[in-house]
Amino acid sequence: MDVLKDTEYGKDVCVKGWVRTHRSSKAVDFIALNDGSTIKNVQVVVDAGTVDEETLKQITTGACICVNGKLVESPAQGQASEIHCENIEIYGLCGNDYPMQKKGQSFEQMRKNAHMRLRTNTFGAVMRIRHNMAMAIHTYFHEHGFFYFHTPLITASDCEGAGNMFQVTTKNLYDLKKDENGSIIYDDDFFGEQTSLTVSGQLEGELGATALGAIYTFGPTFRAENSNTPRHLAEFWMVEPEVAFIDQEELMDLEEDFIKYCVRWALDNCRDDLEFLNKMIDKSLIERLEGVLKETFVRLPYTEGINILQQAIKDGHKFEFPCNWGDDLASEHERYLVEEHFKKPVIMTDYPRAFKSFYMKQNAGISDPTGEAGSVGYKGAVAPGPTMQGTDVLFPQIGEIIGGSVREESYDKLMAEIKRRDMDMTHLWWYLDTRRWGSCPHAGFGLGFERLILFVTGMQNIRDVIPFPRTPKSAEF
Repeated sequence: MDVLKDTEYGKDVCVKGWVRTHRSSKAVDFIALNDGSTIKNVQVVVDAGTVDEETLKQITTGACICVNGKLVESPAQGQASEIHCENIEIYGLCGNDYPMQKKGQSFEQMRKNAHMRLRTNTFGAVMRIRHNMAMAIHTYFHEHGFFYFHTPLITASDCEGAGNMFQVTTKNLYDLKKDENGSIIYDDDFFGEQTSLTVSGQLEGELGATALGAIYTFGPTFRAENSNTPRHLAEFWMVEPEVAFIDQEELMDLEEDFIKYCVRWALDNCRDDLEFLNKMIDKSLIERLEGVLKETFVRLPYTEGINILQQAIKDGHKFEFPCNWGDDLASEHERYLVEEHFKKPVIMTDYPRAFKSFYMKQNAGISDPTGEAGSVGYKGAVAPGPTMQGTDVLFPQIGEIIGGSVREESYDKLMAEIKRRDMDMTHLWWYLDTRRWGSCPHAGFGLGFERLILFVTGMQNIRDVIPFPRTPKSAEF
């Protein structure tokens, strides 16, 4: 709202927007108007007799109006200027049933009115910050020589191997052609084979990195997991850079530099919205964001992290889930390390092979008494089993915000891992070709965009940082 910065008092102005509040008295009316571009409202002062009284009564919270008047210096504290109204044009009225009334409402209730919640102060602030974070991401990668690379949303492969994908088909679901074993035949489907919405653009991103050197993807991804938690969506946005010729240390440098850049951008460009959210949602928000910029992220091998967690248990700390070597850490474990032990962001590295993806590079093996190849861990210690060069960034309030790794560039080693896992690579022959022809060392990571927005805004539920959340049993808007 440019008029808020204007100091050319006495000139005629025209402002359009939605009514936040309307206070009336016999002598004067005060209307707080907002056009959505800022958390701040402009105050419209309507002297008695300027506008028909019956018209004024109709202007309630949520109404859309156009105001013509004079810009004047405001005598009120907290605002530099206000508008003395000369006339009002009503674009759209709101009755008493308008769902976003000024009275406080729960976030759960507002999710039921997701089509209207964007007009509230809180969601306006969140969406403006979301826009700025997208701008920060594109700017960072452009400034650092990355190419924006568009990967397909429809795929015949499953990057994660989870199998929980949304199928894409033009087949008549009431008349499916099947073979003698009862399996669906896809010869007559649009693509001639079974296809789904992608869970990640990483594998195709690797093709881009091995041709262009450094790329990033930024787009929607989909997972058909029945997860009703504050941290999961069925449709969410991922940022996935892939870079040729970097190792694990350089990957961690990139992850830390990138996320600090985004946080700094928010503090520099979204101050008004952050101050509002700091006041209304999370009173430690700005302090936490500034703390991220001051701290060097801890680089912690998984084996040492397990030792810390087990010591915490000995000291009386209780976790809901187990944390022995070989367990995939739960969010409670990650947050303990970040929020209570180190009190700063952590990049956890060198995870057990058992729960990491096939494409990750395995650490150098050393024989151990079990007969399984172990890996060099913290301070030269040998882990009980093979570990992979993963690099997951753990953040306060969130847990994992980035998942990355060095990718295995050796065709023979990659094929050995694929065979060990008994994976079907029918639809990934093209991925293997990158290791057959001109392979190179490379690495990359995935950032869940909504998790970044959760951290930067202080919101508590991932459904409240995307305009229209897609979750189990919910695709209404």
